[in-house]
Amino acid sequence: MKKLSFKEILLVASMLFGMFFGAGNLIFPASMGQLAGQSMWKACAGFLITGVGLPLLGVAALGVSRENGLLGLSSRVGRGYGFFFTCLLYLTIGPFFAIPRCATVSYTVGIEQLLPRGSSALWLTAFSLVFFGAVLFFSLKPGQILTWIGKILTPLFLVCLGILIVRALASPMGSISSAAPSGSYQTGAFSTGFLEGYNTMDALAGLAFGIIVVQAIRRLGVSEPGQVAKSTVAAGVFSSLLMALIYILVTVTGAQSRGLFEASSNGGEALSRIAAHYFGGAGALILALTVTIACLKTAVGLITSCGEAFVDLFPKGPSYKVWAVVFCAVSFLLANLGLDAIIAWSLPVLMFLYPLSIVLILLTLAGKAYGNHRLVLRVTIGFTAAAAFFDLLRALPAGARAALRLNPVINAVSAWIPFSSQGFGWVIPALAGFIIGLIVKAAQKRKVTT
Repeated sequence: MKKLSFKEILLVASMLFGMFFGAGNLIFPASMGQLAGQSMWKACAGFLITGVGLPLLGVAALGVSRENGLLGLSSRVGRGYGFFFTCLLYLTIGPFFAIPRCATVSYTVGIEQLLPRGSSALWLTAFSLVFFGAVLFFSLKPGQILTWIGKILTPLFLVCLGILIVRALASPMGSISSAAPSGSYQTGAFSTGFLEGYNTMDALAGLAFGIIVVQAIRRLGVSEPGQVAKSTVAAGVFSSLLMALIYILVTVTGAQSRGLFEASSNGGEALSRIAAHYFGGAGALILALTVTIACLKTAVGLITSCGEAFVDLFPKGPSYKVWAVVFCAVSFLLANLGLDAIIAWSLPVLMFLYPLSIVLILLTLAGKAYGNHRLVLRVTIGFTAAAAFFDLLRALPAGARAALRLNPVINAVSAWIPFSSQGFGWVIPALAGFIIGLIVKAAQKRKVTT
């Protein structure tokens, strides 16, 4: 029975890390470090749960379930739900939000800093065209994704990032203990960091990327399902450890920068100022290269996973190459709407999808405890979805809430559902649904035996 060598596990882990870790994974912890200040360790603990722990559990859940992908896993609730959830998740981490964000973050944080001030949107269009041309080139050869991301792009990214981080840690701008927390980090650093991890979209990506890891492991000659599952979890652990280390280092760097700078409006601006402080004009070039490589490798992984997923969802539909071209084209168009618009409209969807993903992951890993009974799954997911929908409404841009006259409804629901105002209104309904599902399951069992 074929088993992966330690070197092969590290290679798969490198590929997984490369697909997970995009520029968003840099800008959010940098911003969190600046805003959290001396409370950064509490914020970082919350961030690591959603930014590292959940992605690892997502990959593990898919490996342990021995399903062939997210559709099979989510269809345990029901075929219709599985199709809906899979489509929505892949479109969210794909052409609607995450992939366009890769291009806009690359441009805003990196390339734009090298251009004259006041450059027109034409530069963004030109850059995103080149960016998605490169993404499409790599994505049209999905069988080589292990080589492209695992052996080439990820090591190059780590070298560029390492130059910046080592320099920052060797000559810190200030003491973390002297930086006062601001905003919601003053009273709820842990919970704010927890919700900030949603922005990475990595828990969603963990469910999507799991099948790519499984396929990569199978290409290396491992065929026995149990061994595939073990190798998947092992690769996920190594990938998560590296992600956690980088998150912590970037957060520390952001917090230390408060010794010289006020908190920036976003993590991209924070990283730009840090890079300029340590390297002057060359800092902009180092940051541009780091961010662009980070986004490129993540976009390649997302296009590949989305393309293969939609081939499975629509077996009589377009080929993988057609889906790859379509997703790149849609991502190119949406990228030119700008980073602010993408982030503003992605948050409500994430507030809806994350609770469903968390509950699905936990129910999959705890399947033996309730016999993977479909009724328990359905009731728990149903209760979670109802509560998460109100989290979606709450996260809509203020203008959209006012236009739809949602504020009275949102306020009423917030007063009735515990933790709703903190963004965790789904927790109690999910627990209630799980308990009700277990009770009904037990009642059905007694009825059958009597």
